[in-house]
Amino acid sequence: MDVDQSLELLAGLSPAQFMRRYWQKKPLVVRQALPGFKPFLSRAALFGLAASADVESRLIAQQPSGWVMRHGPFPPRSLPPLKQAGWTLLVQSVDLHCAQAHELLQRFRFVPDARLDDLMISFATPGGGVGPHFDSYDVFLFQASGRRRWRISKQKELTLQEGVPLKILSNFQSEEEFVLEAGDMLYLPPRYAHDGVAELAQDADGKASDCMTYSIGFRAPARQELAAEMLHRLAEFHEADDARKEPVNGRQPRSPAQKLYRDASQPATAHPAALPQGLLDYAQASVVEALKDPLAIACALGEYMTQPKPTVWFDDSPQVFVVGPGSPGVCLAAQTRMMYGEHHVFINGESYRARGADARLMHLLADQRRLSVEQLRKASPAALELLSEWHEEGWLRCGVGSVA
Repeated sequence: MDVDQSLELLAGLSPAQFMRRYWQKKPLVVRQALPGFKPFLSRAALFGLAASADVESRLIAQQPSGWVMRHGPFPPRSLPPLKQAGWTLLVQSVDLHCAQAHELLQRFRFVPDARLDDLMISFATPGGGVGPHFDSYDVFLFQASGRRRWRISKQKELTLQEGVPLKILSNFQSEEEFVLEAGDMLYLPPRYAHDGVAELAQDADGKASDCMTYSIGFRAPARQELAAEMLHRLAEFHEADDARKEPVNGRQPRSPAQKLYRDASQPATAHPAALPQGLLDYAQASVVEALKDPLAIACALGEYMTQPKPTVWFDDSPQVFVVGPGSPGVCLAAQTRMMYGEHHVFINGESYRARGADARLMHLLADQRRLSVEQLRKASPAALELLSEWHEEGWLRCGVGSVA
């Protein structure tokens, strides 16, 4: 992607300009971000996804008794009637189940993949919404069809209502208001209060138009969560170096033999339940020592950021992995998360040491999410063997188009 090229998606800004001026700083309304866009899922197809146990979905409605939320799956006829106002169906990670949704998500890869999360679709009848709230992450709200009125606020007072199944603000004070028509988009930074309500709309034929909003969301790990995950993975690295994955080119560095705590100078104690100061010092030194290994830290972070969600699963590929005349090349499956660092490539929670031409090829695969047969011919036998293993796992598919 040329980050200096202006995009209609970003109101004529280049990705570089958008990230510098708006990302995590202030909202941006884009009129006709995708002119002439047609929803890639019909209402019936979206409801079909919500009926699947493999898809995360929620139903939200505001009733006289208060807010109600139910988790899917939602079998046929279990959703409220379309004539009933004020309800919303949220379907998560649609990009893993629909190739067009996956392609739309790729338009936002001017943000690092480590931050990009998923595409959620919100279907709402008139008056439907999820109440005034804030997200802890960046979000692009694209109006795929119909109309939705957004009220937003930069307020600092973010107290939530008690006793409701949703995170709804107790004191929402709107500062700006926008009506998004089909093709329009709103970007909001983290912790920006907002409330979106579906409105009646008609298409060009005068028929009622479904209100569908596509939310492109981003990951923002909390410091405590990230620290806990990193320490856990670093401990695993030192315990099981022999089980590390084989490298693309070169061998994984091995850690020295584990050092066990010793206390030859420990005197007899009259207080056996008290933690020994020597052990406390040893524990602190162990943590500090683990954090001194930059390769281990890179591996821990890369594996964590590419770990698939618990609901993600891969189909074994029915195709044979072939590189040669007539081969269509390869592409990553939509569910696959692949990234790289200075010394490693990471894919679906696993890390591989890589260097030289093979590393450059793997970086290209991660950035483009596909390799042509001409590019594959440059791979070493070891790299081709690894790609074949990924193909068998369903992480990689034959063909150069995206697969969902």
